[in-house]
Amino acid sequence: MIEIGLKTVDEYVVAEKDTAKTFDSGALHILATPMLICSAERSCKNLVQPLMDEGMGTVGTLVNIRHMAPTPVGMKYRCESEVIAVEGRLIRFHVTLSDEREIIGEGIHERFIVNEERFQSKAERKRNTEG
Repeated sequence: MIEIGLKTVDEYVVAEKDTAKTFDSGALHILATPMLICSAERSCKNLVQPLMDEGMGTVGTLVNIRHMAPTPVGMKYRCESEVIAVEGRLIRFHVTLSDEREIIGEGIHERFIVNEERFQSKAERKRNTEG
């Protein structure tokens, strides 16, 4: 059972593959916003996945995270994720991302619990449907 207040902290190190330059989301060798968001999504998913029944998982449905400060290649950063609401199959998280100096991002992420096989089938039907 997923409970409000469930928390985790994940740590990362910015690599060149994580930069705005590599993601083509900017020209600098700093943590890219898409990677910041990916870190937050991964942290939230990993927090609740062990609590899922067999065949169930979560998909991201909302990301509202401000990227507030740059983090250079080689610097560590961490993502603190906390479940703040559970509404049926919807799980809402508060995430705070910090490097070794300051908060670099903060916001809300939502994930929806799905039957993985059914959800994948729904996606595949798009490919196989005309018009």
